[in-house]
Amino acid sequence: MTSKEYILRGVCPDALGLVAKVSNFLNENNLFIKESAHYGDPETEKFFMRIKVISPNKEINKIDFNKNFNVLANEISMEWSFEDAVLNPNTSIFVSKYSHCLQDLLYRHSVNALKLNIKSVISNHPDLEKIVVGYGIPFYFVEVAKSDKKISEKKIKDILLKDEVDLIILARYMQILSNEFCEEYYGRIINIHHSFLPSFKGAKPYHQAYSKGVKILGATAHYVTGDLDEGPIIEQTVDRIDHTKSPEDMEVIGRDIESITLAKAVQYHSEQRVFLNDNKTVIFK
Repeated sequence: MTSKEYILRGVCPDALGLVAKVSNFLNENNLFIKESAHYGDPETEKFFMRIKVISPNKEINKIDFNKNFNVLANEISMEWSFEDAVLNPNTSIFVSKYSHCLQDLLYRHSVNALKLNIKSVISNHPDLEKIVVGYGIPFYFVEVAKSDKKISEKKIKDILLKDEVDLIILARYMQILSNEFCEEYYGRIINIHHSFLPSFKGAKPYHQAYSKGVKILGATAHYVTGDLDEGPIIEQTVDRIDHTKSPEDMEVIGRDIESITLAKAVQYHSEQRVFLNDNKTVIFK
């Protein structure tokens, strides 16, 4: 039997000796540390830790491990998880009419570059169904009525519950989710925004950027909260431009940046590298 990898994640009040205590526990339980990253935030006074371990030649008994580690976790007031290194979270992608981020995610998933179990694609328009079905993934057209969005969100939640979805990706989904929805899935919804937040909100962002004569285009991937485009940032990417670029040129460049940025954020999340730290994130890359 080959060795198996696991990831131990923990957050607790910062204190002396935390790394030593956890490392000693892992050593006593015959687990080899393959990767180790930790950070103590001086502002929030929280300690963040991500350790990838190997259990040689056998699968570890998680029930026994959890029971034993919980003793140490209680001692240091740590919130923690111990999971397989490859989780393949059940995922739903939300889209509208723009296909670039969706197609990039589907391609990366098809060549195993993104460790996801994509259960569905949900859209408020039927336009992209053919693309999705071509990958053998269920497509759901859920029309959003301006008069009452609760009806559409109820239909969406039914799909998510049926598929036991762990992660939602907003791949240019041009609808605002309710506060209730955002709170229910907090830390599990990743959105892509077409600029460095909070610049150029709303319609025609590249035309706004063009009118300001910007020299850098950017995109921001972040977790979604009830405050529009204000959630904790996961990843940002930039590309330099000059005065020769038209709004149409900028849009083409911007779409590439959006696709790359969203894919990176999804990868960090699926690999259990991202920790929420109030309205910020700690990411061990």
